[in-house]
Amino acid sequence: MPSVPPGGEPAPADGALPAGALDGLGTRPFGVYVHVPFCATRCGYCDFNTYTASDLGLGSLGATDDPASPASWLEGLRRELDLAARVLHGAGSSGPPPADTVFLGGGTPSLLGAHGLVAVLDAVRAAFGLRPGAEVTTEANPESTTPQLLAAIADAGYTRLSLGMQSDVDHVLAVLDRRHTPGAAVRVAREALDAGLAHVNLDLIYGTPTETHDDLRRSLDAVLSSGADHVSAYSLIVEEGTALARRVARGELPMPDDDVLADRYEIVDDVLTGAGFGWYEVSNWARTVGARCRHNLGYWGGGDWWGAGPGAHSHVGGTRWWNLRHPARYSAALAAGRSPAQARERVTPDEAHLEQVLLELRTVDGLAADVLDAPGRAAGEEAAREGLLAPEAWASGRAVLTRRGRLLADGVAIALAGA
Repeated sequence: MPSVPPGGEPAPADGALPAGALDGLGTRPFGVYVHVPFCATRCGYCDFNTYTASDLGLGSLGATDDPASPASWLEGLRRELDLAARVLHGAGSSGPPPADTVFLGGGTPSLLGAHGLVAVLDAVRAAFGLRPGAEVTTEANPESTTPQLLAAIADAGYTRLSLGMQSDVDHVLAVLDRRHTPGAAVRVAREALDAGLAHVNLDLIYGTPTETHDDLRRSLDAVLSSGADHVSAYSLIVEEGTALARRVARGELPMPDDDVLADRYEIVDDVLTGAGFGWYEVSNWARTVGARCRHNLGYWGGGDWWGAGPGAHSHVGGTRWWNLRHPARYSAALAAGRSPAQARERVTPDEAHLEQVLLELRTVDGLAADVLDAPGRAAGEEAAREGLLAPEAWASGRAVLTRRGRLLADGVAIALAGA
């Protein structure tokens, strides 16, 4: 989620959505995202909406009597999910749809412990129910995860673990301010599979200052040894206002180089493809179709989702809104019987078209050419000639990025959308 939310318009205190927003609800994928805003420490590159105990003025995250504490957050979350069920049961809807997918992100959800993670899933079930075969994911850090926690959440109905590995090399982890040691993520991935979780993702960051090509290959070798069936790999972005950005500004570390980042992406793709993984979104690879993250596919495919928790973003029927960011303000609004939404916006047709092109083009299935206007199709012809779109797919009516096109995905999408 962005570090600074857009302006938008005021959101109603009862959470009601505009007329027509519930039309078709349940015919599109419906997911529930839960934002867990707590971290033990702040990583130097991170600009997500996260808080340590000291950020919140707490002696520890185990505090129970403070409006910013995880205990207050959980009570607020239950209230927001109940509010969501009421809103989505409104006119034009036969009732709140059961969740196709649930995703706990952060922050560090594993800091909630097994009891907290189970309580969150129980709250989602109580508000919406889960569709048979629902995908239920939690993010975790290796240092806050145990075999007992993994066994408990598997028994409770979690199906997928997404681990923040980032690297398996000491000096790279140090630059990123990660607390785990090399080998820890691999160990936890194996423990998760042994506990009965069906799928495991490992997150990687490439392009960290001081990282070499060989360092990245070492991390990829570790990933392949772990048994994980999904990999998300992202280039390092130096976000304004972060500790990493300050180090770069002082000259302590170099800014990541675009050409190096392109080389690293090709290494990731070569290694993973050679090991039997297939890319299905620019930054995501899965060993099988069944291992693809269905929750994220809902985002990329224009689905609906309710984002619960401080700073979480939601989208239902062309309306977007985002919550108050601070845990204490979030909990206080819900305790007072108000929606925690800070503001909202209606997506215009032009915005919806641009987003469809930007998001669908990033996937392996690509974009249907018939959604493009005449200038967009002309841009597609040019992109196919330049090797950015697969010519055979374009000839059959779809815009599908080549690997070179993936490196320039946003620029290609903007050209096709005429933005």
